Amino acid sequence: MSIYTVSELTHEIKKKLETSFTLVKVKGEVTSLRKQASGHIYFSLKDASSQISAVLFQGYAKSLEKTPREGDQIVVEGELSVYPPKGSYQLIIRSMHFDGLGDLLIKLHKLKLELKELGYFDASRKKSLPHFPKKIGVVTSPTGAVIQDILNVLKRRLRSFHLILNPVKVQGEGAALEIAKAISDFNRYKLADVLIIGRGGGSLEDLWPFNERSVADAIYQSEIPIISAVGHETDFSISDFVADVRSPTPSAAAEIVSKESASFEKDFLQIKSSLAQTLQHILEISYQKTDDAKENLDQLWRHHLSRLKTLLKTKRSHLESLLPARQIAMQKARLHGIKKQFTHIEQIIEKKRRALTYIKDHLYAIHPKTTLKKGYCICFSENKDSAIIRAKEIKVPQKVSLLFYDGEVRTTTTEVTIQNEQNLLV
Repeated sequence: MSIYTVSELTHEIKKKLETSFTLVKVKGEVTSLRKQASGHIYFSLKDASSQISAVLFQGYAKSLEKTPREGDQIVVEGELSVYPPKGSYQLIIRSMHFDGLGDLLIKLHKLKLELKELGYFDASRKKSLPHFPKKIGVVTSPTGAVIQDILNVLKRRLRSFHLILNPVKVQGEGAALEIAKAISDFNRYKLADVLIIGRGGGSLEDLWPFNERSVADAIYQSEIPIISAVGHETDFSISDFVADVRSPTPSAAAEIVSKESASFEKDFLQIKSSLAQTLQHILEISYQKTDDAKENLDQLWRHHLSRLKTLLKTKRSHLESLLPARQIAMQKARLHGIKKQFTHIEQIIEKKRRALTYIKDHLYAIHPKTTLKKGYCICFSENKDSAIIRAKEIKVPQKVSLLFYDGEVRTTTTEVTIQNEQNLLV
């Protein structure tokens, strides 16, 4: 007997499987559907007792008129293949068409219609959530990510909160009964102001406990407002329709519960900060007004002192001016000034007198009579219009007048003798 390695055995199985089932048609219900960002779609086909993995690659998925959903009954055509990394076989789908709704979807739609007619979904019966819940109840698995997501949101948004967890199974046999009982217990003992029920995402089978009638009845009969947070945003369950509020995710449910409290706390902190700023502003204004008042008071006081000093100086000067010694000194100064002015006037008068004497002496020196005293005389024609200064101007006979220092002599010329003019001074 040959000894195979794992890879060799897997290769042999793959070769025999793929050559034996080159093209097969399979009918089944879609479950565990996963859509990848690459465009590939992975899911399982199941019937009452078995299931097989299947993959619909991007190229074939694009050609479909409708994308498969959880619970769809479909007929596919393709080949079997082995995926070596996991050692599992799968169905590679080449074509697909729909063959009606699956059993679970039929059951789901039937219950949904029944509950709708009974008024379970009516908006008029839905209760309002409390604005500031003191106790928050949670019905979910104690080990799943849901409770951690809820705690993380509440810790981030609230400084303090009271959370009560009633742990239950959220999947498989008996899960629906545990969920319904947990809701009833919260109401019987009035343990919470608001309830969050839910779980993370999964297939239709995984989420099925939240589609059971027992859970719908417990939600409908609850006096405590309930938020349903089952699966992801695209998942819908019966509990979502019956609950007072549907949340797309458990984290969003925690945000809804803490919205008012977080907003109130935020507003409180803003008001507190605003009041502190206002008080600080008032104190700063008061400090400034106090400084301004002190500065104004100091300025007024300095101005008043300055006025008093000026007034005192004026009074002192006035009193000093009234003292006899001051009066005598002032009069002496005044007389000294007058004396200086008088001396200056005397000097001006003396200067003017000397100038006048000089002018007088000069006029006397140049006066014709002063010359006549030296033995000269001036000859005038008879009419005395002008003096005769040249001998050749005298006619013979001519009546002339001779002006001496002490009188005038009238005579008639009888002879004129003219000396050589070159010997005369002009």
